[in-house]
Amino acid sequence: MDAEALDELAGQLQGEAAGQLQGEALGGRGLLQLAATTGLAAYAVWAAVLMPGFRRVPLHLQVPYVPSSAQQVADVMGLLRGRTGKTADLGSGDGRLVIEAYKQGLRPAVGYELNPWLLWLARYRARRAGCEGKVSFLKQDLWKANLSDCYNVIVFLAPSVKPPLAAKLLAELPDEARVVAGRFPFPSWTPSSTIGQGLEQAWAYDMKEVRRAARSCTEGCAL
Repeated sequence: MDAEALDELAGQLQGEAAGQLQGEALGGRGLLQLAATTGLAAYAVWAAVLMPGFRRVPLHLQVPYVPSSAQQVADVMGLLRGRTGKTADLGSGDGRLVIEAYKQGLRPAVGYELNPWLLWLARYRARRAGCEGKVSFLKQDLWKANLSDCYNVIVFLAPSVKPPLAAKLLAELPDEARVVAGRFPFPSWTPSSTIGQGLEQAWAYDMKEVRRAARSCTEGCAL
């Protein structure tokens, strides 16, 4: 990530954080919140550059935080419209996708995130949205999470993470589950549907179809 991209990321995060507190009376608690949220921008820049050496997981499985745009959120929710059941966001960041999933009726809605600052911000967002106690944000490594009861999974992760994650999802998710990937598709899966273009694009994968394709490929290779 170059300097221009880092400046853009910092500005976006700081603008959102300040905007969330705008119009509130800034007592002692408000000043603390403002300091914490504007400080998040600097922390996020540091995390985007140095976090891969900080987390105790293999380097190729680490992902820096980049917030989803409003269009990306809308695209993901469009691909999940009409569905029900437990929904998990793997690497939930500031919680916006989890909160929106809950509002769309995808319940329970759970986010998995290791970054304590982002967990704080996600819970703050949930409180502001009237969803406190209705959504969950867990400080848990997504690679150790049991996803066997999830019917909707949201994935905004880097391309290097997709192959090992594909194996985990194939091993754990029920046939009825749908996986929605944002920004980058799963390279070895064929999507059931897609929406958007460029970095706004999202892909939906139905696990029953993914498994059927995987079996067909295996049988073809065996022949």
